[in-house]
Amino acid sequence: MTDTTETLRTTPLHALHIELGAKMVPFAGYDMPVQYPTGILKEHLHTRAKAGLFDTAHMGQAFLSGADPAHALERVTPADIVGIKEGMQRYGLLLNDAGGILDDFMTARLKGEASLYLVVNAATKEADFAYIAERLKGLAVLAPQPERALMALQGPAAAAALARHAPGVDAMTFMKAVRGEIDGVPAIVSRTGYTGEDGFEISVACKHAEAIARALLKEPEVLPIGLGARDSLRLEAGLCLYGHDIDETTDPVEADLVWSVGKRRRMDKDFPAAERIVDEILGGTTRKRVGILPEGRVPARDGSEIVDKSGRVVGRITSGGFGPSLNASVAMGYVEKAYSADGTEIDLMVRGKAVPARVAPMPFVAHQYKRANSNPGS
Repeated sequence: MTDTTETLRTTPLHALHIELGAKMVPFAGYDMPVQYPTGILKEHLHTRAKAGLFDTAHMGQAFLSGADPAHALERVTPADIVGIKEGMQRYGLLLNDAGGILDDFMTARLKGEASLYLVVNAATKEADFAYIAERLKGLAVLAPQPERALMALQGPAAAAALARHAPGVDAMTFMKAVRGEIDGVPAIVSRTGYTGEDGFEISVACKHAEAIARALLKEPEVLPIGLGARDSLRLEAGLCLYGHDIDETTDPVEADLVWSVGKRRRMDKDFPAAERIVDEILGGTTRKRVGILPEGRVPARDGSEIVDKSGRVVGRITSGGFGPSLNASVAMGYVEKAYSADGTEIDLMVRGKAVPARVAPMPFVAHQYKRANSNPGS
């Protein structure tokens, strides 16, 4: 690794992390907290039981404007962007011409605004923004927002804690996104997150980020949470990590993300590699992302081979670790289609030994989103 603490970027909450005793590590070119003195296990369980505050300011935020930014953005994603209602947001995949996944991202249509609000992953944000700007040239203008910070408040007590500083946010439902104020500070607030829990993502100007974070951390339910627990929480929730579970070698069907391909888009076939992807939706693929439950507590890490009972390699783990909520190891990975059914018995090669495991449905821990109805347009 060539990164050093001298060359790493920092978020507006960096000084606060140091003050709180965080262990800092390089991540996506930033110096980020992996855990606090509380420890990853307790941070994870606290988020599931109460509320945790995450620094996500390393992620990329932007506004997309133009005569019709929604139609323009559909040139690079199979998501139904045109169909996003005011005050709502949607998950999307950014695809290359071959249908490989360049990144996953969120798009919001804020009430009364012509521009779209985008959030992309930290490690790919510069490449994402360059790709979108080039592919949409003449149709829409992308304006990155490096002066904005992002943080996430997650857990069953998140709504109550945030409502003390932003009255009314507790009435929001899953995937809503609004402009409002937190302690008088202008903010974009969305009811979503990356843990499977109820919660919010909060975008404010960088100059206000530390004050908002300190105010939320004063609430009795809220603890600061690092990258370690963020990873175990999203893994239990069956959520993909870009660069591990999805990348340019995977497409939406293999990744079991068909739900992110809009129904209208499947009919129109007007997105990258649409013919092949729609054919896969109808006819299946040779491999599929699945959930995996190993026997015992030995974790199967990223890269571990998945083999059948004869020892033949049939896949690979893309994310794996200990699931504190289950008190057991959990993993996800890609396997040949014949081994993708729930309950299929497989072995995982861990330190040269075969660990028995079985394919299992995801999420491993049920999502706790506050939905407006059974199908809230996501």
